[in-house]
Amino acid sequence: MTYSGVVKVGGPADVHELQDLMISKVAVGPMDNNAYLLRCRATGEQLLIDAANDTQTVLQLIGADGISAVVTTHQHGDHWQALAEVVAATGARTYAGREDAEGIPTPTDVLVDDGDTITFGRITLTARHLVGHTPGSIALVYDDPHGPPHVFTGDCLFPGGVGNTWKDPEKFASLIDDVETKLFGTLPDETWVYPGHGKDTTLGAERPHVAEWRARGW
Repeated sequence: MTYSGVVKVGGPADVHELQDLMISKVAVGPMDNNAYLLRCRATGEQLLIDAANDTQTVLQLIGADGISAVVTTHQHGDHWQALAEVVAATGARTYAGREDAEGIPTPTDVLVDDGDTITFGRITLTARHLVGHTPGSIALVYDDPHGPPHVFTGDCLFPGGVGNTWKDPEKFASLIDDVETKLFGTLPDETWVYPGHGKDTTLGAERPHVAEWRARGW
């Protein structure tokens, strides 16, 4: 099966099958949020990124095997509407960026800082703290030993630009600096980008436009 990364609310998940990891993407809720289920192919252990909305859809995606952890990329409400119910149903540990945890009603078990790692099964994700869209937004990098990296960017990087900073020049400068330094500056063009809303992209597709984004201020 060919993975496109194109999903719609009410539609099926799209599954990206890597050698060691399966990534299932589904769209949920009125803001077309993406939720991502990651499954270690060696052990079957699973982790969810953003229990955004529509508990039933998210739990169906998770299935009978459950999840060991759920990571919330940032504190905005559209990214945690189903979190409490998903945690109650699965007993999963919760992770979020240290500076955003207070803005998430469901308690955060593990506070995440820049460079911290989150491991499930034989899979390791590295957190990158990106400041601007929120104070504690985190992206998660999977450095695939068999191919290019994969990065889950929440609302910090999309096809066509960085996340919304509400015309605040200081927040915009912080976000684009962090995105350029910690993502574009450390990862190759082939890196696959999974955003919090909408279609996927690659760093190579976006890299030529970073100067344009700086110039326009959003």
